[in-house]
Amino acid sequence: MARKRKGRDISGWLVVDKPAGITSTSVVNKVRWALQAKKAGHAGTLDPEATGVLAIALGEATKTVPYITDALKAYKFEVRFGASTNTDDAEGEVIATSDTRPTDSDIKEALNGFVGDIMQVPPKFSAVKIDGERAYKLARDGEDVTLAARPLWVDELLLADRPSPDSAVLEMVCGKGGYVRAIARDLGDMLGCKGHVTWLRRVWSGPFEAEDGLTLDQIDAMAHDPALDAHLLPLEAGLTDLPELRCTPEGAARLRNGNPGMVYPGDAEYGDECWASLEGRAVAVGIYKAGEMHPSRVFVDPV
Repeated sequence: MARKRKGRDISGWLVVDKPAGITSTSVVNKVRWALQAKKAGHAGTLDPEATGVLAIALGEATKTVPYITDALKAYKFEVRFGASTNTDDAEGEVIATSDTRPTDSDIKEALNGFVGDIMQVPPKFSAVKIDGERAYKLARDGEDVTLAARPLWVDELLLADRPSPDSAVLEMVCGKGGYVRAIARDLGDMLGCKGHVTWLRRVWSGPFEAEDGLTLDQIDAMAHDPALDAHLLPLEAGLTDLPELRCTPEGAARLRNGNPGMVYPGDAEYGDECWASLEGRAVAVGIYKAGEMHPSRVFVDPV
């Protein structure tokens, strides 16, 4: 018999402003401990040295993680010109150098090639799996890692600042699966000057913003205290990109049992993915079809 997981049945989102020097998994573990929660997960990994918004889902909110993972995200980061590294950031070993330095106009023109639907090769030191193994593990073991290009939507990529001829600060809004380190690497190659990321901050992710996040020191100070519960956002915060349709109590009961349930007309059209609510609480996510929702995810009424 499986061991029953210890902890509180607590659901919602906690927004963390992640510091550098800690993994995303470690932040999740810290939040789970501080809230004494049974279940927790995050919506989109940040590299250990990256900072910014890391949204932590608790309990039933973990079922909404895919909708935050798929949402647009904004990053601010610095590219250092003149050297490329094996990790595409400042933590790696320099593998090539260049004396060439681009002008502002060179950078702005090159950035146009990274906007829209692009194909991007992830960094060799990344969590992408190759035959079941993480690429970074293979790379650390000295294996020659070859990764296939992946599609990425880049909504916006702008030159925000030019601190020196050797560096540029960029701002990017992109979709799921984007690697900022790969942008820096490919930009340096396109400009003929090499490049890597020196620092990276995720400014917002879907509806969650870094400036609204708690620091780890604040979480430590409020650990095991109801004061920390007050910072929780409802699980519905993870569904803001989907249309909401209200349902009847009878419809809610059917949906929670995994059956199609009646919903009132709203902004959703036939075949749209949406979420059903009863008295403002999420009941299920599913496909809208002619007055009914056909559920794919069902939520237990959160505590």
